[in-house]
Amino acid sequence: MCPVKLTALSTLLACWQRHPDSEQALRAWADEVRAACRDQPVAVKGSFDNASILKGRRVVFNIKGNDYRVVVEFACGMKVVFVKFVGTHQEYDQIDVDTVELEPWPTRTTH
Repeated sequence: MCPVKLTALSTLLACWQRHPDSEQALRAWADEVRAACRDQPVAVKGSFDNASILKGRRVVFNIKGNDYRVVVEFACGMKVVFVKFVGTHQEYDQIDVDTVELEPWPTRTTH
């Protein structure tokens, strides 16, 4: 057994809370990625026809008929996939896929 660890599941959750129509497709994508035995981006093409391999161990996945995009980075040899971006195709068009990073969550303050 060689499951892949997928980071930032809360980011997927946040996306489908903003866009409920994305939930089923994002859940299916996450399940498929976690079950994969891939530790390098180039190996992904065999399992994900809709994936685009980028430089820097990054891959872009088209989700739900290209309505949504997920950008990840592979930690080769560690079987870890770091989610760097999840959003609509329009939001994706506004980012630099080579450098995008998840925004840190705002710190909660209590009164």
